[in-house]
Amino acid sequence: MMDNRVEDLINRLIDTAFLEDIGDGDHTSLSCIPTDLPGSAQLLVKSEGVLAGIGIARKVFHRFDPELVMEVYLDDGTWVKPGDVAFKITGSRLSILQTERLVLNIMQRMSGIATETHKYVEKIKDYPTKILDTRKTTPGMRVLDKEAVRLGGGVNHRMGLYDMIMIKDNHADFAGGIRPAITNVQAYLKTNKLNLAIEVEARSIDEIKEIMEVGGIQRIMLDNFTIAQTRNAVQLINHQYETESSGGITLATLVDYAACGVDFISIGAITHQVKSLDLSLKAI
Repeated sequence: MMDNRVEDLINRLIDTAFLEDIGDGDHTSLSCIPTDLPGSAQLLVKSEGVLAGIGIARKVFHRFDPELVMEVYLDDGTWVKPGDVAFKITGSRLSILQTERLVLNIMQRMSGIATETHKYVEKIKDYPTKILDTRKTTPGMRVLDKEAVRLGGGVNHRMGLYDMIMIKDNHADFAGGIRPAITNVQAYLKTNKLNLAIEVEARSIDEIKEIMEVGGIQRIMLDNFTIAQTRNAVQLINHQYETESSGGITLATLVDYAACGVDFISIGAITHQVKSLDLSLKAI
């Protein structure tokens, strides 16, 4: 996960979060806790789900105070239950108090996303179809949201607008149609010496046929297709391109779409309609 771009995004996120929360000082802790006292706290699990964010918690603690020592008992991706203890953190009591809320905010959200993703992945475990995330993420926290999806068993789609070409309906309409949109993209990639996969959104069987006539792309997204339309589209494409179903797919309809034979199903809800996992950092 940790290439230089991702590392930089995480560090900026942590720094911004500290600025937002601590400001010119945690005056409550500073006023009532002696500055030189060591202490320990443990992360207590209070609801069932997939644990996510241990690695990020370690970065938060060490970025704020390199002297903090984290003893991990449960790894990212572990299925946890109430009463489990995920880790112990030891060091300055002041440092623990000032990092507590950020660690909890990150881990509760990431664990909620991982848990929700796990539900979708388990639902279609008998099919080769993979669950994809989307760009429907909390601004500034996308890298964490997508890591949580991965820990829940899902597959990351593009990180942003820079690492994959995705020609959607508005692109096609503004470009004058699907054909010019695709050929414009191909010319742009060649001119700029970029090696990016191309995905094209289709709204109908006729648009799929047009996409296939142009060719030179890697994946076709079947946008808001019914189950019957999806089945027909998969048969028409016949493994010449990857296929992705998207739009309004729920746990109730997930298996039916997977049974059509699509390679991927993208679910925005796993990152933008999430209930955080209940976790607590308690002093020992």
